[in-house]
Order: sequence, then C-alpha cells, then structure tokens
Amino acid sequence: MFSTVQYANSTKHSNGTLLMARGSGESTQQIVAKIGWTQVTLHEKRKKLALRQSVIEREPSVSKEPTENRGHKSTSESSNGIPGFTGVSSATGSHRFATTTVAVEANFDKIKETFDVDNKALCASGLSSRKDLGDDLLSNERNNVGLKSAAASSQFLRKSKMTLSSNSLSSVKESEEQRLFQGTEGVYEMSSELDFLDGTQMDDQQKLRMKLCSIFDKVLVVDNVTVARKVVHKLTHEYKHHVHACDTEVSNIDVKQETPVNHGEIICFSIYSGEEVDYGNGKTCIWVDVLDGGGNDILAEFAPFFEDSSIKKVWHNYSFDSHVIENYGIKPSGFYADTMHMARLWDSSRRTVGGYSLEALTSNPDVMYASAMGQEDDLMGKISMKTIFGRRKTKKDGSQGKTVSLPAVEELQREERVPWICYSSLDSMSTLKLYESLESKLLQMPWIMEGEYVGNMLHFYNNYWQPFGKLLVQMETEGMLVDRSYLAEVEKVAIAQQQVAADRFRNWVSKYCPDARYMNVGSDTQLRQLLFGGICNRKNHNEFLPTEKKFKVPNIHNVIEEGKKTPKKFCDITLHKIGDTIQTEFYTPSGWPSISGVALKAIAGKVSAEYDFSGDAADASEDLLIEDPLNSGRKDADISAYGTAYAAFGGGQEGMEACHAIASLCEVCSIDSLISNFILPLQGSHVSGKNGRIHCSLNINTETGRLSARRPNLQNQPALEKDRYKIRQAFVASPGNSLVVADYGQLELRILAHLADCKSMKEAFEAGGDFHSRTAMNMYPYVREAIQRKEVILEWHPQPGEEKPPVPLLKDAFGSERRKAKMLNFSIAYGKTPMGLAKDWKVSVKEAKETVELWYKERQEVLRWQEARKKEAAKRGCVHTLLGRARRFPSMANASPPQRGHIERAAINTPVQGSAADVAMCAMLEIDANNRLKELGWKLLLQVHDEVILEGPSESAEEAKALVVECMSKPFHGKNILTVELAVDAKCAQNWYAAK
Repeated sequence: MFSTVQYANSTKHSNGTLLMARGSGESTQQIVAKIGWTQVTLHEKRKKLALRQSVIEREPSVSKEPTENRGHKSTSESSNGIPGFTGVSSATGSHRFATTTVAVEANFDKIKETFDVDNKALCASGLSSRKDLGDDLLSNERNNVGLKSAAASSQFLRKSKMTLSSNSLSSVKESEEQRLFQGTEGVYEMSSELDFLDGTQMDDQQKLRMKLCSIFDKVLVVDNVTVARKVVHKLTHEYKHHVHACDTEVSNIDVKQETPVNHGEIICFSIYSGEEVDYGNGKTCIWVDVLDGGGNDILAEFAPFFEDSSIKKVWHNYSFDSHVIENYGIKPSGFYADTMHMARLWDSSRRTVGGYSLEALTSNPDVMYASAMGQEDDLMGKISMKTIFGRRKTKKDGSQGKTVSLPAVEELQREERVPWICYSSLDSMSTLKLYESLESKLLQMPWIMEGEYVGNMLHFYNNYWQPFGKLLVQMETEGMLVDRSYLAEVEKVAIAQQQVAADRFRNWVSKYCPDARYMNVGSDTQLRQLLFGGICNRKNHNEFLPTEKKFKVPNIHNVIEEGKKTPKKFCDITLHKIGDTIQTEFYTPSGWPSISGVALKAIAGKVSAEYDFSGDAADASEDLLIEDPLNSGRKDADISAYGTAYAAFGGGQEGMEACHAIASLCEVCSIDSLISNFILPLQGSHVSGKNGRIHCSLNINTETGRLSARRPNLQNQPALEKDRYKIRQAFVASPGNSLVVADYGQLELRILAHLADCKSMKEAFEAGGDFHSRTAMNMYPYVREAIQRKEVILEWHPQPGEEKPPVPLLKDAFGSERRKAKMLNFSIAYGKTPMGLAKDWKVSVKEAKETVELWYKERQEVLRWQEARKKEAAKRGCVHTLLGRARRFPSMANASPPQRGHIERAAINTPVQGSAADVAMCAMLEIDANNRLKELGWKLLLQVHDEVILEGPSESAEEAKALVVECMSKPFHGKNILTVELAVDAKCAQNWYAAK
C-alpha cells in the first residue's frame, strides 16, 4: 500500500533509486502537473526531432488498465472533506526515445523491459490495494502509480539524452535535466533545452499549452461516484447561493447539421463558481469525467444540482448544453443568464469584429476589462480546440502542410488528459468571467424608452431576454411534428419537375451548342462557359475565359463513341460561347460573372419558364409574361419584362426564347433550393428527435433582434404564394391535437406609424381594410376620383348570395398602382432610396423619385422621423428600438459615402424591424405566462417573422385561439403601448398550411 506521506519529499523507484526531488513547498499534484505538461511538450517535439536529425522516435506506453491509471490524488481528509485529483494518466506518462546509433539500439530493449516490469508491478500493487481500501484510498494508489510511471519515463529520457550527447547531437547535461523536477522553472528550462536540441524556438501552440496547463492546480477532477456525491453536496448546500458557470464537452454530434435534442454524448463537463469557492487544496473548478469516470451514473449524481431552480447557473449558448443534459433525463433548471445573449444586448454590431463566440469575447480586452475577477489577470480567455490540439498533416517530403486536423474528442480526453482537462475547465472559468464583465457593462448602460430613463440594460435583460432565452429553449425542446410520407411524395414531384425544366433548357441551348444536350445544368463552370465564354476577368484584365472548353461528364445517356462497342462511364463534351455578350451586374469575388439564382433572374427577366420552343410561341408569349408593376399599360410592356439575354440573342423571337430558357434554369435553381433546404432535411433524422419531431435552433443573433432559425432554417420558408409544393402542409399536429397559427397584420408599418406619429397612416389603419389600396388612393388623384365616382371600391365584404362585387375592386382596376404602393410601403420602411427602387423597377432614378415623392406627400411625418434617425446615428453612433435596445454603428465616424448610405438605411430600418422583434417577443412571453393556456395544455412551438404557432388539444382550440389573439393584441403586460391597434389574424387547423 502506498501513502502520500511516504513520498512527502521524494519518489523512489522500486530499486530505491531516487528519481525526483520535490521543490520546496510543492504539492505532489503540482509536480504531476509539471510532468503532464512536459509530456505534452515532448509529444509535440517528437516530429521536429525526427525530421531534423532522423535519430529520435517516440512510442507511447499503453496502460492495460486505463480506468485504474488516470492518476487521481487523495490526501488525508482536508478541511472541506474532499480529496483532490490530478487527472494525470499513466497512459500518457511514458515517452520512449531511441537513436539509430549503436549505443541506443543496444540499450533500448533493456530499458523498455525494465520500465514495463516496474510499471506492471506498480499497477498490480494498485489493483491489489483497491479491494481493501475503497474509493478514497484507491485515489491515493492511482496517484502514486501515475507519479512512478511518469518518473520512470523521465529516467529513461535522461538516459536517452545522455546517449544523444555522446553522439554530439545534444549538449544537454544530466545535471541540468534534474531541474525539470525542481519547480516550475524546471519545466520552462526543460522546454528550452528541447528547443535547443532541434535548433528551433518554442512554437505558439506549445506556449499556449504551457500557459493552459498552469490552471491545472485549480481543477478538481471528479471521476468516481463517491467524490461526485461530496462535490454535489457542497454545490447544493455550502455554495448554493453562488453563481455557477457550467459547460459541457460533447462527442458524436455534428453541431452544424444535427440538433442536440437526442443527439450527442457528454464526455465531460465543468462547473466554476469563482475564486472564493474551495473544494480542497485550493481547487476552485470542478471537472467531471463522464467518459471513463462513471458515465450515466456519475452524471445522475449531479441531477440535484442541475435541476434545482434556486441555484443560479450561467452558460454560453445555454440552448446546446441544456438539450444535451436533458438527453440523459435531467431537466436543467435555475437558468440565470446566457452570456451570448448578454453580449448581443451590450453590442449587436460585433458580427464583423469577431462575433459572439466564447473565444472571440473573452480574448477581447474591451469586452473583459470590467470583470470583477480582476485578480485572475493571468487567466487566459477561451482558446479554440484547433489552436491547442490541432495537428498539421505531414507532406511526403517531411515538411508540415497547411491542413490542420483534430483527433476525436474521446482520444484527446484519454491521450492528452492534462491539457484536455485544462481546456474544458477553462470554458466554464471564461464563462463566469465573461458573465461578470457583461453584468458590469449592462449595469452601466441606461435603459431609455421613448426618451424616458427606466433603469439599466441589466434590468432589461432580466425582465425580457433572460426569460425569452429560456422560452426559446423550451420551444426547441417541443419541436414540430412533420408528415414525412407527404414530403416523400412531394420530393418525387419536385425532382420530376426539376428534370423537365432542365431538359427544357438543354433542348434550347443544344440548338446553339450540340454538346450542351449532355451538360450538367447545375454546374456553374459549364453555365459560365456557355453564357460568358471569352469574357475578361473584372479584377484581372489579363485573365479571360476560353471561348471553347472541354468537360468530362457522366455518360448518363450511354453514348457510344465512334469505334467503340460499349459506352464509357464518362464522356467528353465541348461547350462554347453562345449569343453575344450578355450584360450582367453580378460578379463573383474572384471577378467572374456570377451564375447565382439572382444573376440568372436578371438575365432572364420577369418571364415564365413555361414556353413552347416548337416555333409557335410568338402568339402566346405575351400570356406568359409576369407583368412589371411600372410598365402596366405601356406599349412595350412585353419587351421590358425580358432580361438582358433578350438583346444578347438579337431580340425578337430568339431573344424571347433565350429569356424563357434561362428562366427554366432559374426554376431548376428554385426547385433545387426547396429540395435541399426543406424537402430533404425535414425527412432526415439529424434535425429530429426520437419522437420524430423537428427541433430547429432558434437564435437571437440578428442585429435588429429578429429571431433566426437553423437546422433547418424555417425562417426562410418560401412565401405562401410561392410555396409551390405546400411545404407548410407537412407540419402537422399530433393525433388529437390542433395547431393555432396567429399572425400580425402589417406589424412593421403599424410600428412605423406609431414611431413617426404619422396621421395619414394611422387613419388608414383605423379605417381598416386593404392598407395598400388606401395608400394607392392617397398617392394618385385619379384613383381617388374613381372611388369618389363609385367606379371602383376599396374593399368588398360579400353577403349571402353575392358572387361578385357591384363594381371592380381597386386592386383589380388599378393593380399596377396598388403594387407600387405596396412596394413603397415596405421599401421606405426599410430605408430604401429612389436609386435602389429605380434599379428594382428598371426605370430612371427621376421616375422612381417622383413616385417616392407621391408616397411622402401625405406622410411628411415619416420623412422627418427618418431624417432624425440619420442624425441620431451620426451624432450618437446608435439608434434604439421601441423597448430601448440599441444598435451601434461604430464605423459611422470613418465611413465612406457608400458605407454611410448603408448605415443610414440601417438607422431607419432598425427601429422598425427591431421594434417588431420587441413586440413579437413580448407577445410570446405573454402567451407563455398565460395560466389558462397552460391549464388547457397549449404550448408554443415556433415563431417565424410575425407569426406564432401553438399546439394543444383540439377540443379547446377555439378558446386557445381567442386567448392567443388577446395576448398578441396586448403584448405589454396586458396592454398595448402603441398608438395604433395591433391587428392579429388567427386560425385553427391540423397543419400549418391550412391555418394560413
């Protein structure tokens, strides 16, 4: 049996040889931490030494009992009653070095044999003592085994390097190497000696690893249930009222593609509660080994901590950690803050200056200076996994390549244990430090609503974004049920229609380039060759696309080459430029013409993909045009609707055919987008849980505060009129349930009317009906006169037996004017200028400006409000939403004219869109807090733009719908603080599409 007392001042080999001397006042754990870091250093140096001198080879020793040799350390019961753990694994504690010289070759086997015998004896001793001493004494045993293994390895290193010295490959003396075991200085000096050995300086990764491992003394490694129980008792009693930062490390999940709901496995987690907390021997951070320390059993021990709602817990990206913990049957509670959301509230403009990752935030002094944990100036911020553990791939010539690979996290936790423990523990340490810094910053930010001081932004966070963040996680957990059989049928239809559109384009283009019949219409390179062959690069005028180029394509048509008997798997095709030069405004970053969907639409124009290329299409072409809103009634309306391909192919019949054919390409792209973004992903298991429900991620990560969604991006659903496959119909209620879908009517325009205090807009909303028709009536005198003469009517509410209105509706008689009014209503609210509108409408800037002036004629208040926002952005560098959230414009002072124009448009748009986000958030919080809806069993599932979706029992659907409308129309604690009514339309149905 080994004891810590026995090795108080030295560690001896079994033959009595002194292997290591302890520095004055050092703990055993500190020595092991140094050894652990040195192991890392040696591990990193191995390749350099091998490449430069071809004399050193490293082979790791593999422990037969990895769970018995993780090296925890136990002391006599401390004042806190919890033993400490070092977490050094003997599996990584042995690095054998050999040279190709005769001396090393002769001694290598003997050294290896001696080391293995001693290591086995120590392991056996540890195993025999385990039966008698239980978990606490076993910790003692593991630590001693780990120390002896590391010491044996160090002895071998000294012998190997003496051999190197004898061969003039190193001048490092044995006496100098002893400093490795005489304090922290020894670790640094040993590293310097290794650098001298291969003629290089310590690289950045090694420096970071060394600094990272310096926090190891603060970490308590918990890798058995006994210690876990003691730790949890302290967390739930003595330290219950502290703020605890928590973080998990997860394997078996692709975070970009898979939802964490029912995906991923926790391999470890850490909890940090500040420097004043002590778990024994000055340890302030807990690191829990789930992978090898007890799995579900050890995680279950922490359930009382995670599920206690009175214990305050902060996270960075709470959503992810909450879901993976809940996968183990533990329902996290006590959510106190998400530092990602706090950072966005403090500064929403960091997207271009690092973003909101824990690494970006904690490495920025401007973010962290306000931390109350100033005594930890030496504590680095979060470091990325790739920075610490990334390994460059070696090229054939032995040099290092640019590609950096990462081992599996399970491998890192087992094979690079000390750095990994420090890396994962640093996450929770950094999170708490970040929380305290952001808490201080938000306390100093005034919370001003409509010119009145109402508190600070920390109060805002606690009142709104903290409960909203919690609600979003609940909604993600609920998810939405999807009818996969319906999507499977839709997929077949979509693929068939996509093939028809592709063949339509191929049939047309093959008239100009015969080989194009076999081309891949999804290839940007092939399409660019056809449409823009011979063109000069926009950025480099010495580069040109060839006018003709060969491509190798799959031989899907089984074409048999001349002289061959069977078709090849691939065939060669030659594509050349068709038509004259096509004008385009869209280019790739590399300077070549873009073949994106937007670029193709500009080339095709506003025409239909449905076209008969048989030669009888001229008479029918006008019926296939999509009418341009500014060209209704003009004699050349049929020509102006065509894109730039019309002129490039000589106009007339050929020009029309070109535009319709390229419109078919646009249809291919559109269908492909629906298939790849919705139809296929919604059928996959990576975005759904065990119950088959889709769990998308809802994020407050836009500069205006609007929600975004990913995995899948349901915020990007096609507009209802463009939902050609009725994808919304796939979102259904569970058996016995119904959906309530409620939507705000013209929310952003109503907010604009309130913010600008616009009389004309308010009157239009008070009158009700079709707002865009009323806008057109106020813009055009002749439209108003037609209404006054009762030649047309604004709206029509049919009575029983009436099939059509007595006179035409304004939207039918003056459709073009109404479309312009509608476009202006939204474009002006978003800060669009006459120049931008002229580009959209394909008219002169003068004509667009005249149309804009017609809109402003009755809305001068809006114009004045917009000018005030521009001045506010220029003077104060920010603008505010309805509830007082700020969007900063830090680059305003040094902005170029184009940048300034962008900022001014954002200054107009943010208060409108951001306030709409405020209203939607308050409505959701109001719905979630409604006790009657809870009693009836209704739950929020999703929010998309101004629309919310709930699910609950069918028998109470009508009552639930009325309650939802009430909550949304009075979202501010049962009131509406706007000076215009908030109109809400709601329906009940079995699927999302039917409720629209």
